[in-house]
Amino acid sequence: MKRFYTLALVLLVAQFTFAQEGKVVSFFINAKTLQNIGGENPTRKVSVYLPPNYETSSQGFPVLYYLHGFMGTDSISPSMKRILDLGIQKKKIRPFIFVIANQYTLFEGSFYSNSPLTGNWSDFTAKELVSYIDSHFKTLPRRESRGMCGHSMGGYGAIKTAMLFPDVFSSLYALSPGLMAFVKEFGANSPAYKELANISTKEQLKASYYPKVLVAVGRAWSPNAQKPPFYCDFPFSYEGEKLHINQEVLNKWQENMPVYMVERYADNLRKLTAIKVDWGRNDAARFPIQIGMFSQKLENLGINHYAEEYIGDHGNKLWTEDGRILNDLLPFFNDYLTF
Repeated sequence: MKRFYTLALVLLVAQFTFAQEGKVVSFFINAKTLQNIGGENPTRKVSVYLPPNYETSSQGFPVLYYLHGFMGTDSISPSMKRILDLGIQKKKIRPFIFVIANQYTLFEGSFYSNSPLTGNWSDFTAKELVSYIDSHFKTLPRRESRGMCGHSMGGYGAIKTAMLFPDVFSSLYALSPGLMAFVKEFGANSPAYKELANISTKEQLKASYYPKVLVAVGRAWSPNAQKPPFYCDFPFSYEGEKLHINQEVLNKWQENMPVYMVERYADNLRKLTAIKVDWGRNDAARFPIQIGMFSQKLENLGINHYAEEYIGDHGNKLWTEDGRILNDLLPFFNDYLTF
């Protein structure tokens, strides 16, 4: 009899544990917004986390749109899914839907921007993707129930997307956002521009990280269909040790960097219910500087927000039990989204 009760208890616990787990589904969108002349595939894979009670619920769920970093994809790994499950199990957040679209490009990142060369990735993210999710899943189809978030390149994309589309998303959380301003590794005196001057093939480019980022950014922000092999222009270039500045291209890049966009889109930012940015103390040097510049501009314009430094580097405190996703990002959206 004791054995019977023990077995029954084990089965009950197993059933409860299983019932507390969500599931991940994936599909492809042949995106109209991503038709392009730059050779990018407009068919995009999207992965969606659905909460444990999704199938049985007659009600809709809020949606978190998560933008991945440079070289990332739509993948929701088992360890990521576990953190999303824990968020609900530990009541860090009420049941929600979590969406990641693959924005990996020929040069490893779209920078979530509209480009006449590579496609309209910003429109894809805020319009076509949101419309598809609302029409195919049990969502709460309103801005108050949509959150925008992301890490690194995705943190940049989250800020820019929320800034441009405050009628679509109500709350914003950017984890270590990149390419916010011309500082350090992407400033005029960065060795990356000198490296780029000596790179003439895609094969050479693959071996150099920062030049590869610059090319991806150039194809997004300053494309030039007449300039092979990368078909883009850059704000800074070198002839030996001599620095050349292309002011027209510099202006284009600044128009896409959040630190320089703030004044123009201040009213849009004020429409957001809540804004938070964070960064790791031991991250690359550019992160605390550029995010600090962004936060200071928000403060000067009276735009309420949270800005927080934590002890960590670029990726060690994200998808872990002691990390930012579980303990900061999910509770943030629990507080500020409408469920």
